[in-house]
Amino acid sequence: MDHQIGASSPRLAQPWNCEREADVSEGPDEPVLSAAEELALARLALDEGDLPHAAGHLAAAIVQAPTLPEVHETLARIAAASGGDLELFPLGQRVFVGAVVARAHLLAAAGRPAEGLDLLVAATGHAPGVDWAGVPWVSAPELARRLDPERAARILMQVCAAVPDPVPRAGRPPLLPYLTLARNAVAAHPRHALLLGAASALARRLGEVALAVTWASRGVRAEPTKLGEVWLGYAYRSAGRTRDALAALERAVDHDPDDLAVYADIAGTLADTGRLDAALEWIDRALARDPTFDCAVHTAHRLRYLRDGDVAHLVALADFVRDHPDDSHEHGDLAECCRGRPWLGQVTPASGAMVDALRRALAADGAPGPSVRLAAVEPPSAMRTVAAAVPGLDVEVTGVADPDPREPRRATACQLWRYDGSTAAPTLPVPSADAADRVRHLAHPAWPHPPAAYDAAVGLATLELGDLLGLLVHPPEAPATALGRVLTGQDPSLWVRCVQVWACLGLLHHRTDEPWADSTRRRVLVELVWGVEDWITEAALFALVTAAWVDPAVRPDVARVVAERLADAAEVARDRPVPIATSLAHLALATPALDEATTALADRIVAAATVPPPRRPGLLGRLRARLARAVRRP
Repeated sequence: MDHQIGASSPRLAQPWNCEREADVSEGPDEPVLSAAEELALARLALDEGDLPHAAGHLAAAIVQAPTLPEVHETLARIAAASGGDLELFPLGQRVFVGAVVARAHLLAAAGRPAEGLDLLVAATGHAPGVDWAGVPWVSAPELARRLDPERAARILMQVCAAVPDPVPRAGRPPLLPYLTLARNAVAAHPRHALLLGAASALARRLGEVALAVTWASRGVRAEPTKLGEVWLGYAYRSAGRTRDALAALERAVDHDPDDLAVYADIAGTLADTGRLDAALEWIDRALARDPTFDCAVHTAHRLRYLRDGDVAHLVALADFVRDHPDDSHEHGDLAECCRGRPWLGQVTPASGAMVDALRRALAADGAPGPSVRLAAVEPPSAMRTVAAAVPGLDVEVTGVADPDPREPRRATACQLWRYDGSTAAPTLPVPSADAADRVRHLAHPAWPHPPAAYDAAVGLATLELGDLLGLLVHPPEAPATALGRVLTGQDPSLWVRCVQVWACLGLLHHRTDEPWADSTRRRVLVELVWGVEDWITEAALFALVTAAWVDPAVRPDVARVVAERLADAAEVARDRPVPIATSLAHLALATPALDEATTALADRIVAAATVPPPRRPGLLGRLRARLARAVRRP
């Protein structure tokens, strides 16, 4: 993380977005015009002497075709007619990105290219995938010779702060003009240390790692500084030269022992090479100087979790994030640790004979295949989901297991299912169309971490209790989106589980004014946990676990419920299969403040269910890959 770059980057004085000013906006229901049509209107307005409207249409055209020669010819005509009036493209409270870019070009033409570059970089930050800078004046060697090298360095820092690190390969072409600017600036000022370092940072982001090392090395030779050594360390790290990277970063610490962000960078570099103990030594050094320094705290919890797998480290990190909302910058440590882990970052795929049959049928292009023989009914959500997805599948239930999976595990007033033999039917009516639309919009199989899932579910807060419960047994169809198509085609059971998870998260936001112990949300979720053994059990337990993540006061209560439910599942599993048992164990391992005995039980259940890793990606991995391909399609 280039902490120092972000701190050094100037910003626009006025907030801005891509809204068009009222006087140049077409009506909200009118179609968007093409660049050629906007240019035609701009020229017509220009011929009539209506410069404000000409400027408005020109700004609209430049957004759609920022490098089109005809756009710049028309802009030059407007500038000539107005005497270079910059206020035709004002920077106000609701400034249009096209006005920002047009003003940038006018500033460059008026001999103020540094100010123009500031605005182009702002446009790049707004839409990095657009070729805002792909115009001759940005790439001209004369520009670099005219720019003060320190100002050039600051502009390159702004670009770095506006784009990902590294920039994905597909996103690099629009940024290459800035790299050309960097090359020209370095050629014009070959010994300016700050410029060389900033140029190195940009080159590294754009995949030019060897060039980044060369420039950063030259910068450090010209003037050894902390920032120069940091840039060199990052360049070496990107080049795979870990020993050199660590040496450079340690020299940066020698320059400024109080910059604890560098300690975190060293720790992260060591951790990437598997040297967790050495990494934690550096983090402990940072924390000894400042126990609240955000980068060190985030890195420490992440590394300790990687070392021993104890979820308490992640819970402590979530607590720190909640208690320190004004951190210096955004961190991804918590999300990184939770990504791909059962219930910490995603729904676990369902297990059992029914969903296995479903997946076989889908793999065979919908052919039902052989019949399914069950010694006892499986979770009602599984039975109904498979019956709907593969209507021709022949399912035979040969007996009734003991304990009877059709009966709640404890007495409950929240009965969601009724049975006719082995066939389950919902007891609740279909939820409202509004409830279905809202959960369809929110439901997703993955989330950054439990507190983020809780925050996202606030969109369900105003739903009635009956609607939230109805969603559990009447999940709406998946949305007509790339995600929905992938889930429907690969595993409809995962979509049903998504709906149930998010409906239960919605229950966490129900009547939040009620104290937890006697609240409706707690009572209903606990009853769902102890109801008929089902996917809903998992979803409700996840909601309770999420509540414990976001509210330390409820942790003992939730840990007790989790421990009792897992112990019950383990007891039942002695007599018959419990398809949700492994998932319940993963939920236990994600629970804050869980007792050691229950943690050990959960570990044993997960270990017993663990199989050698498949050669192909797991289900969610395949779904993500298919979703990524679907999103890339036009």
